[in-house]
Amino acid sequence: MARPDKAAAVAELADQFRSSNAAVLTEYRGLTVAQLKTLRRSLGEDAQYAVVKNTLTKIAANEAGISTLDDLFNGPTAVAFITGDPVTSAKGLRDFAKDNPNLVIKGGVLDGKALSADEIKKLADLESREVLLSKLAGAMKGKQSQAASLFQALPSKFVRTAEALRVKLEEQGGAE
Repeated sequence: MARPDKAAAVAELADQFRSSNAAVLTEYRGLTVAQLKTLRRSLGEDAQYAVVKNTLTKIAANEAGISTLDDLFNGPTAVAFITGDPVTSAKGLRDFAKDNPNLVIKGGVLDGKALSADEIKKLADLESREVLLSKLAGAMKGKQSQAASLFQALPSKFVRTAEALRVKLEEQGGAE
């Protein structure tokens, strides 16, 4: 391959590293083309899974400011460039690796921070962003309901206390 082709490939990979929220490196040795196609579908629309050349990808990652992945570029390597929710794609990788032990998650990077294979599996165990946001909204709504109940209780408690005091004063006034 000529040098301009390699330079263009490095530039394209560097752009993918820069534009991605996360990137996960995997070893795909032993997977068929059909299995790789299934894996690409399982990652979702916000991820691109590409078989890459280690040397060119290592250079591209360094150009993109990511040097923490250098040790992972050995053996047949493919990268999942994730532009959407990293949790969804991590779940797709984890689930596919359970069914296909030939897929090995090597590690990755999330928002510039290096992740080990175990950390990616922990990321996959998280609930999706939408679920976490809905739980937060539910908790906030619950707190608002509690506050509204408290604010309604104060005036009614005051009225009951004032009425009890009035009855007590009437009884004391009638007893004399």
